[in-house]
Amino acid sequence: MLPPQPLKQLGLQLDPQALQDRDWQRTVIAMNGIEVKLSVKFNSREFSLKRMPSQKQTRIFRVKIAVVTKRERSKVPYIVRQCVEEIERRGMEEVGIYRVSGVATDIQALKAAFDVNNKDVSVMMSETDMNAIAGTLKLYFRELPEPLFTDEFYPNFAEGIALSDPVAKKSCMLNLLSSLPEANLLTFLFLLDHLERVAEKEVVNKMSLHNLATVFGPTRLWPSEKESKLPANPSQPITMTDSRSLEVMSQVEVLPYFLRLEAIPALDSKRQSILFSTDV
Repeated sequence: MLPPQPLKQLGLQLDPQALQDRDWQRTVIAMNGIEVKLSVKFNSREFSLKRMPSQKQTRIFRVKIAVVTKRERSKVPYIVRQCVEEIERRGMEEVGIYRVSGVATDIQALKAAFDVNNKDVSVMMSETDMNAIAGTLKLYFRELPEPLFTDEFYPNFAEGIALSDPVAKKSCMLNLLSSLPEANLLTFLFLLDHLERVAEKEVVNKMSLHNLATVFGPTRLWPSEKESKLPANPSQPITMTDSRSLEVMSQVEVLPYFLRLEAIPALDSKRQSILFSTDV
């Protein structure tokens, strides 16, 4: 908005108080035979200097999966689908895929692109090193505000994986899996299918089910801060007789347990509809 003094220099007699009392004030002035129509609205200095939040929320990192999928109107987050698709296109035989670290600057560049909903991200990915793409996917899961298996169900998964009776364990674990929020469940099944495909190329990529579980296990399942018994200092040694070791074991063992299941009977139909749907 033009302040009162410059307006007077244009030959306009506008009262600032009048401007404050009305949403808009309109006038017409003649300049060298041309009529110029002006519409003026008053904004206080306090309001004009106030930074308004963006109405479009695009950030996906550190945002719950359910929020992201609802915003995208998808079943599985776009970033998960894009990274998996690119890795399956040209990275399945990459030695140490998911284990070898990618270049940090490349990972951060991809993260930024996904966070601003960059339409050219697929082109960017086609020119990015595979380990950076794998690192971006791991970073996405690692930065979730809660694990894929949720804070609520963490103690249950930890207890279920420790059951000695195989029949009881299978029943417990499948029931827990089917109890997850839909977005978490569908994303996990999508990722599970991908990791099984990666493991099928173990002879070439050297990534066994155990290796994949070691890399991905802690990103699927971890305790909330109030539940955790892990030391604040990660360098503190953990002995197998320490109760903390049970947490580490449960984090690593839940994923390979599901990877080793020949089928997930109660979820097979839903899983297939996800994997072969064009609307993921």
